[in-house]
Amino acid sequence: MTHGAQPVRSAQLSSAPLGSAQLSSEPTRATCRMASVETAAEHERILREIESTDTNCIGPTLRSVYDGQEHGLFMDKLDARIRNHDREIEKMCNHHFQGFVDSITELLKVRGEAQKLKSQVIETNKCLQDDGKDLMSSMEDLKQCRVQQRNIATTIDKLTHCLPVLEMYSRLQEQMRAKRYYPALRTLEQLEHTCLPKAGQYRFCSIMAENIPKLRTQIRDTAMTQLRDFLESIRKHSDKIGETAIKQAQLQRSLDSSVSTQPRALIGRRPRKEAAAAAAAGATQQSDGQGGSPLSEQDSGILDVEDEEEDEEVPGAQDLVDFSPVYRCLHIYTVLGLRDVFENYYRKQRRKQARLVLQPHSNMHETLEGYRRYFNQIVGFFVVEDHILHTTQGLVNRAYVEELWELALSKIIAALRTHSSYCDDPDLVLDLKNLIVLFADTLQGYGFPVSQLFDMLLEMREQYGEILLKKWNITFRQVLDQDNYSPIPVSTEQEYKHYTSQFPLQDPELDKLPFPKKLPFSEFVPKVYCQLKEFIYACLKYSEDLHLSSTEVDDMIRKSTNLLLTRTLSHCLQYAIKKKNVGLAELVQVIINTTHLEQSCHFLEEFISNITNVPPDTVNATKLYGTSTFKDARHAAEAEIYTSLNAKIDQFLQLADYDWMAAVQTGGTPTASDYLIDLIAFLKSTFSVFTNLPGKVAQTACMSACKHISTSLMQLLLDPEVRQISMGALHQLNTDVKECESFARAGPVAGFQGDTLLLAFSDLRQLLELFTQWDWSTYLADYGKPTCKYLRVNPHTALALLEKMRETSRKNNVFAQFRKTDRDRQKLIDTIIKQLRNLIAQHHT
Repeated sequence: MTHGAQPVRSAQLSSAPLGSAQLSSEPTRATCRMASVETAAEHERILREIESTDTNCIGPTLRSVYDGQEHGLFMDKLDARIRNHDREIEKMCNHHFQGFVDSITELLKVRGEAQKLKSQVIETNKCLQDDGKDLMSSMEDLKQCRVQQRNIATTIDKLTHCLPVLEMYSRLQEQMRAKRYYPALRTLEQLEHTCLPKAGQYRFCSIMAENIPKLRTQIRDTAMTQLRDFLESIRKHSDKIGETAIKQAQLQRSLDSSVSTQPRALIGRRPRKEAAAAAAAGATQQSDGQGGSPLSEQDSGILDVEDEEEDEEVPGAQDLVDFSPVYRCLHIYTVLGLRDVFENYYRKQRRKQARLVLQPHSNMHETLEGYRRYFNQIVGFFVVEDHILHTTQGLVNRAYVEELWELALSKIIAALRTHSSYCDDPDLVLDLKNLIVLFADTLQGYGFPVSQLFDMLLEMREQYGEILLKKWNITFRQVLDQDNYSPIPVSTEQEYKHYTSQFPLQDPELDKLPFPKKLPFSEFVPKVYCQLKEFIYACLKYSEDLHLSSTEVDDMIRKSTNLLLTRTLSHCLQYAIKKKNVGLAELVQVIINTTHLEQSCHFLEEFISNITNVPPDTVNATKLYGTSTFKDARHAAEAEIYTSLNAKIDQFLQLADYDWMAAVQTGGTPTASDYLIDLIAFLKSTFSVFTNLPGKVAQTACMSACKHISTSLMQLLLDPEVRQISMGALHQLNTDVKECESFARAGPVAGFQGDTLLLAFSDLRQLLELFTQWDWSTYLADYGKPTCKYLRVNPHTALALLEKMRETSRKNNVFAQFRKTDRDRQKLIDTIIKQLRNLIAQHHT
């Protein structure tokens, strides 16, 4: 109604100014009319704005009305507009009044029904409320159940994330108690990176997270402790490991030599690569946390193999040593990101152990057991390193192992050279050589180069040869000292075969002789020959397993045998020949013995060829010097015979007691001196023993004896201590010389042609004939001519002897100076002396 009246009031307001304007003057009327039009238009705009605008925003519009001057006019126009709207509303209400009345009537009718409905609704509501109390109670219970269910689901979800943490931590504790540290570390990693982040922020999770670094450190330290125990254990037991590996190699070598085609699997040991693969597989299994028993986790590396000798199989290094501490520690440090630290520590510790292992004991050279323990420790060390090399990836590499081996090889060779130089037992050296070969073969089977060891064995071969020479020097001397230097009597065929089996005697004439008979040589011939063969066998034993060719072995044996012949046996024979109290019979037997030994040299050549399978006529083959050795010994014995015979002759000549002032015997037959008769008897008996000697030796000895007698008698004449010699003494000496010539003419030794032996006395004979016959005119006249009767008389010798005779004549003239014959003889001697001096002077100028 307000809005309907608003246009009416506006019209009223607008009509009022128009009535006032008609009373104004005409100009004013025009001006006012224009202002009224503008005001009316403005008010109309405001009214439309009020009608069309939200009442909340009408404030600015009304403010514009109050700010103007036509407030009253606007209010009039507003009232007119309100009235206008009221009339429109009234018209509309009049138009719809009957319908309104009808609606009211209907509404009153509905009111009763509504009251009924309300009563029913109230009743229904009451019933519903009564019935809904139980439902509300059930709903409340359901709500509580849903809350509990939601809480339970949340709890289950949280537990789902927490329980794996607790289970894994429990597993971790069990693994730590069981000392299965690598699986524990894997569990720890999974707990830290997977389970704890999912579990959320709980106090126990924080405690676990704080303990993880401590547990990791504990695992690392415990693994390192086990590694140290393992390293210490294998250091202590490396000799047992090496002994097992060497037994293995020895068994392999014996099987290879007996059945060369037999597979290696029959040794009773897994092949090394297969064992390495198995060990690596075991390590991988442990890495997954499933392998390894608590026992293997706890031990320090060495398994119990006390009953290994009772088993047919020889355990390998991987069977003897539990390497799990190494694998475990390697895996743990790898997971911790400290693999380099572990590798450096392991290599450093093993280098220290290598230096300890390679340091030999000071008394190692005293027994073979010392060398064996030394080699066992070295083999055990490198067997472990080889196994680590093949079962781990990068813990040790080939360069590291080769570096260790080069270091070990140099120290081993230096130690062996030093300690073997103290050894003087050939059996110990031979055993040591076999041990070194087995040591080298064992390590060669593991891929280590051992050529330097075999080179060193060849160097030791020289030392072994020297030791053998010393031993055989003692043996030969014992044989020579114990020999009786008599032909061996043989009374039965069995004895004869026994000696001929020891020495290759080939004498058809001796074979035909009946028993009993004598072998031409003494006991030392078969003994020396057997010792020569034993020496060759000893040299051959050393040459075995050195990977030498047959030619090289043959050459080594021949060179060693040559040293034995030329040095050792030759010196022993020289010693036997030149030692004191060696009789002529012994020297004769030595010559016979060396002759037979010389003849047996080609049998030694054949013997060496048979055991080395190298023909003796091979190009560049070393020849035995046995022939020259025995020849030299025989020549020495011959010279000793000559020397000894001459010494014996000198002993008889020392018994000579000539009366140099004896007068010439006028009656009776002159007789030889007693000493000379004994000497001739001795020579006859001696030369009778020479029948078994080679003819040339006996002839030389006989000629030497005769020459020595002749020379000794000549020296007696010319002895400076004998100042005077009478003609009677010369006659006695002449008689002795005739006795010697009779001995020589009788042929004490067969083989001389004609009077060859008499030539030994020719110098003395011509000198004595010159003086006894006083044939100076012939001597002086024919001197220097090839046909001279006294060709062998030296003028100096004649002058010396003549002067001794002149001294004798002078002493005799003291008492017989008035004898004309003596004075004439003295003058003659002086004349001859003068002529001899002139002769000597002429021939010297």
